[in-house]
Amino acid sequence: MTSPHTDHEPQARPQGAPHDRTYDQSPGSAYDHPHEQLHGHSHGHGPAAPGSRQLRKVIAAVLIPFATAVVVGLVALWPGGAPPHERTGIGFDRQTQQGKVVTVDKVNCKDVNAVQTPLGDDPPSAGEERGPCERATIEVTTGRDKGRTFTEILQPDSPRKLREGQGVVAAYAPDAPHDLQYSVTDVNRKFPMALLAGIFALTVVAVGRMRGVMALIALAVSFAVLTLFILPAILQGSNPLLVAVVGASAIMLIALYMCHGPTARTSVAVVGTLVSLLLIGLLGSLFIGWASLSGNTDDNTGLIHGLYPHIDLSGLLLAGVIIGSLGVLDDVTVTQTSAVWELHQANPTLGVRGLYRAGIRIGRDHIASVVNTLVLAYAGAALPLLLLFSVAQSSMGTVANSELVAEEIVRTLVGSIGLVASVPVTTALAALVVSADRAATGAEAGASAPSWAGAGKGRRRRTKP
Repeated sequence: MTSPHTDHEPQARPQGAPHDRTYDQSPGSAYDHPHEQLHGHSHGHGPAAPGSRQLRKVIAAVLIPFATAVVVGLVALWPGGAPPHERTGIGFDRQTQQGKVVTVDKVNCKDVNAVQTPLGDDPPSAGEERGPCERATIEVTTGRDKGRTFTEILQPDSPRKLREGQGVVAAYAPDAPHDLQYSVTDVNRKFPMALLAGIFALTVVAVGRMRGVMALIALAVSFAVLTLFILPAILQGSNPLLVAVVGASAIMLIALYMCHGPTARTSVAVVGTLVSLLLIGLLGSLFIGWASLSGNTDDNTGLIHGLYPHIDLSGLLLAGVIIGSLGVLDDVTVTQTSAVWELHQANPTLGVRGLYRAGIRIGRDHIASVVNTLVLAYAGAALPLLLLFSVAQSSMGTVANSELVAEEIVRTLVGSIGLVASVPVTTALAALVVSADRAATGAEAGASAPSWAGAGKGRRRRTKP
């Protein structure tokens, strides 16, 4: 049987092909592999998704057991709420009510028996004055004593200043004498904080649109996991490291897939983040123990230890390192994965090695900025402490050896090592997945090629009339 097309007969234009193009139907031409011919366009829009069945199976084989283990860990460690305890009346463990400043009057400090003793100075000599004191009348606005008033004396050198109409937080000590049961511990900042949060949310939505909305939802879920699972589970006595790993993994899975969708790109970022978190956990456990860091370095950790002696504070320190590194890790892994995908879309001919080399060049710039960000963030948080060491004229060795600073150094360096390692790990994984996706998708496309692909032998052209 002879072919319906001969060397002298022009082959009909494939269905859906443009009218203004010359078609080469010879073996090895573009139409022998339609996927390769249309590859640059088909991947030019929208998020990248696994294009091959084999790739989807590999990703599922890795992530489904991991997600299952996270769910099992959540169920096994779920605390069911923080354990009850009797308030000590110390620090954050005091009962508080809301109040409002009714009046603020200038008074003589001697008349109210206020001793003006600035920090580090001797009491003022007789006749020495540093200015008038302030007597604020506070009205309790919540609780069973609503409407009750009390007075607060502010010295001239007091760092807190009160004004009429200002909201305050009043500590309540039921065992104290009646006139001393209430005292101002802080000002009420709820409105400016809520306003700032609203501006933040509007900015995220205005710029990110639907992605911004999903990012805000993921943020709310992250806080829910933190407050409903991580904190109560640690208070119940569960291992802080195990709780942090399970909680951080849950946050990672929910946030990444919610913000970026269930794609191969997101899955690679999840695997890269997981590998980096494991590295941070191992290094943190090793060096926190080696450096003999107890985790009990300030009033807050001391209060926690007093209320819940069973909590392992060094484990709590390690849990903080893992959770604190997670947010920056997500940024690095998602960025590196997206960079490799975009490089592949721009040049589909790049292989694994070419994609890795191009992606790692981008990653080196990211490493420099992220490490600097971490160091400055921790230095900013410890700035008052560093100022005290500077005033004491301590040497750098003495400062670094103190437990307060050593904790921040270990936290910064361990987190930075994990972040730096995440760049080559995630870039290599992304390059391998993209290349495997291309090869597998191309094979599938070739197997299901239409009947007109490579139907004849020789060159058949149809030119635009």
